[in-house]
Amino acid sequence: MEERMNMANYQQMNGIALAYMGDAVYEIYIRQHLLAKGMVKPTHLHHTATRYVSAKAHAALYRLMEADAILTDEEKQYFLRGRNAKSHTGAKNTDIVSYRISTGVEALFGYLYLSEQTKRIEQLAAWCIEQVESGRTKANAI
Repeated sequence: MEERMNMANYQQMNGIALAYMGDAVYEIYIRQHLLAKGMVKPTHLHHTATRYVSAKAHAALYRLMEADAILTDEEKQYFLRGRNAKSHTGAKNTDIVSYRISTGVEALFGYLYLSEQTKRIEQLAAWCIEQVESGRTKANAI
């Protein structure tokens, strides 16, 4: 996808724009995973997906990323760009800290996508899925 890089230079992109892209990228991996598990009912899919994609889930996943030291220094910088970005929308169904951390996680996935690091996205998405399914995110929830 050469157009991907022509559309915008991810290095200059603000954290909210990166998060906008990353939200979609991460969601696709989660949806593919749930469908591969044989889930087909929309209500069940939606409720199950929130265990992986909600702000609270992202916050718990980020705490685990820190604890397991799985991010590179560059990935941490893009996370911070998203977390520290000024958002004009408020947090829904969560506290502001979780919302900002979630924006950082989404920005991280946006950066990885726009910098064409598909293998790394696959690694991180698989790691996130594993953490949720093993119950580690419940133990690290706020």
